[in-house]
Amino acid sequence: MPLEAGLLEILACPACHAPLREENATEETPELVCEGASCGLAYPVRDEIPVLLVDEARRPA
Repeated sequence: MPLEAGLLEILACPACHAPLREENATEETPELVCEGASCGLAYPVRDEIPVLLVDEARRPA
């Protein structure tokens, strides 16, 4: 489920405004992970739609 390159360029972490990178925790649960050093939140992608809500994000281990 690769997101369009243009979309990834304009998306940013809602918590710290750092860029996001696409990552697959598993094939069923793709995520967008914040590249900010102090943040690192992982936002789920459901039905090919990024859910950029801080309350829905998880902190990677």
